[in-house]
Order: sequence, then structure tokens, then C-alpha cells
Amino acid sequence: MGKKRSREEAQKEVVQNDSTVDKMDEDSDSSDSDEDMDIINVDFELFNYDKDIDFHGVKTLLRQLFDADAQLFDLSGLSDMIIEQNTIGSTCKVDDKANDAYAFLTVLNAWEHREKKPVAQLIEYLSDKAVKAGDSSLAVLPELLTSGKAQVGIVLSERLINMPAEVIPPMWNMMIEEIADAVDDKEPYEFTHYLVVSRGYVEVASSLDQEEQKRKRARGEKGLQYFHPEDEEMRKHAVGAGTYTFTKEGDSADSKRAFQELGVKSQGFMMLIEAGKFKKAVKAIGDYIGAAAN
Repeated sequence: MGKKRSREEAQKEVVQNDSTVDKMDEDSDSSDSDEDMDIINVDFELFNYDKDIDFHGVKTLLRQLFDADAQLFDLSGLSDMIIEQNTIGSTCKVDDKANDAYAFLTVLNAWEHREKKPVAQLIEYLSDKAVKAGDSSLAVLPELLTSGKAQVGIVLSERLINMPAEVIPPMWNMMIEEIADAVDDKEPYEFTHYLVVSRGYVEVASSLDQEEQKRKRARGEKGLQYFHPEDEEMRKHAVGAGTYTFTKEGDSADSKRAFQELGVKSQGFMMLIEAGKFKKAVKAIGDYIGAAAN
């Protein structure tokens, strides 16, 4: 799999993000300084996982992904598995490989790793949540994950809240190429399905009027909003998708007030995509994010 392992020798610039910062123009006098703004280009790059660097960054992002239920998982063991599988998926960083990841993406073969504690926990958890997700098309997931009749890739992805969405399509495209190379090398990545694990939120105890609440509910599942905007597009290609309540969720809406005196309640979200539709789904999110950026 030399092509994948050589990625770091030809590091790809993912996106140049224009970040506007307050900065005094050294060539102007003090009276103009408040109006002067400089644009700083931030280069995001993809890297293979590195066991000497990425453990804490990946673990932190996993904790964010699983939210209130993070305590139910062996996140250290899961982080180690992700990092050891270093030719599938990427971290996204700024400035230098030695920094913590701002984002990560990977896929784990559920059947291949079913006896390892971190994946066994994921299988049990996701099977239970699929039954409770309120979408009958996810009811088949427990059998897919445990029977051996299907090869399910569990896709884990998370990023810092303020990351620009433009970095995401290159990460997905890179992983598709890596999976294809791995299959060519007879490695266990020939999936029949992909299970994308994500999260969203709903608004609770809102001060908005009832008509606005109704309009929001009409736009999505019980007012579902997406932490990852590309999930809304990818969902269109899924054979099943649904939200679920976190097991360890407390009544914390009052402590999560957002704008407009709005409470935010996080929820888990999963999508089941057939392998034959996965590449098209990834292309769709690239088109969606590209259009939104223009």
C-alpha cells in the first residue's frame, strides 16, 4: 500500500481559509488603525495518524463525538485502534504535523474487530440505539453488525466546532481512495455498508413563538439541526437514518442556553449507507459544501 503510505511526503493543502483578524496596519497612523483589517490565509493539511502525536487529540475529539455517553466507551483503546490503522483516514491540522488534530476521519471494520473491546462496545451501543432511533429502516442494523452476513464499516468523524466545512470533502475523498487501495491489497475494507456516527441537536424550552417552532419542525426530524452541515446532504443517500437520546444525558437544557434564549439538547445521529451509494454520497457533500462556500 505504498501509495497511501507516501501521503506525508506529498502533503496536500486541503484549503486556504481566509480568516479576518483585527490587526494594526504598521504603515498607517493610529487614527486609521481601528479600520484596518488584514486577511490571513490558514493552510489545513491532511496527515496519516501518528502514534507518537495523535493519541490525545483523537481521544478529545472522540469525547466530543460521543458527548454525554463518552464515559461508556474505552476511548483510550478506541483512539489506539484508530491510530494503529494509520493508512485509512486522516487527521487535519494547521501549521505542523506535531500539532493536535483539528479534525479526524476513519472507518473501522465492525466484523473484523468485533472481539476487541472498543469495537465490541460500539457494536452493542449502536445496535441498541438503532432499535430506539425511531426509524424502522435502522432495525436491521443489529443483524448487519453481528451476523457476519454483511461487512459494515463504522465511520467516525469529528472536528472542532469552528473548523471550516471546506476541509471535509478532501478528507472523505482521500479515505475513499485509501479504501480502494486497501481492497486492492486484499485488506479487510470491502464493505457492504457504511454506518456514519455523528450527532445533532434539537432546540428545547425555546422562547420563540409557536409558529416558528412549527416551521423548524417541518424542516427536519423533530427540529433536528446538524453539527456537521454535510450530514443533511449525506442523509439523502442513506437507506436508514435516525437520532437517539444519549444514555447518560441529564436535564441540562438550562445550562446549554444558546442565542435567542434557546436551549440546545444534543442527540446522537447515525446514517446507514449502502456501499454502492457511498461514493456518490461523498461527491454530493463536496458539491454541497462547494456551493455553500460560493
